[in-house]
Amino acid sequence: MTDDPSEHPVVLLVEDDGLLLMEASDTLAEAGFTVLEAAHADKALTVLEGRTDVGVLMTDVDMPQGSMDGFALARLVSRRWPGIPVLVVSGMGFPGPNDMPDGARFISKPYQPSALVRTLRAVVGAA
Repeated sequence: MTDDPSEHPVVLLVEDDGLLLMEASDTLAEAGFTVLEAAHADKALTVLEGRTDVGVLMTDVDMPQGSMDGFALARLVSRRWPGIPVLVVSGMGFPGPNDMPDGARFISKPYQPSALVRTLRAVVGAA
């Protein structure tokens, strides 16, 4: 086992549904990721502005609280923090042609925990 931080990066998990946030956080922690939680985009931006160790953003799309949805958050993070890869998740359909930033990945809900971990690792590995 190495101490390479890219093996288990810090994940900023943005999800407004408390149960889904807890389930995803537990799944990722069990897979070895360090998880930071945010209930909406504005909280996520506060976390990003205060930390330099975030290695990947995972965001839900539909978040009624906050000033933007997950697509807008993904685009903003890709512009302001281009080194942070992005995974977008949603149970409300698929992204349109201009919804996601270049290089971002999408998975639909509900997802299997193993698929989430596998996809997140692929996102980090591609960055």
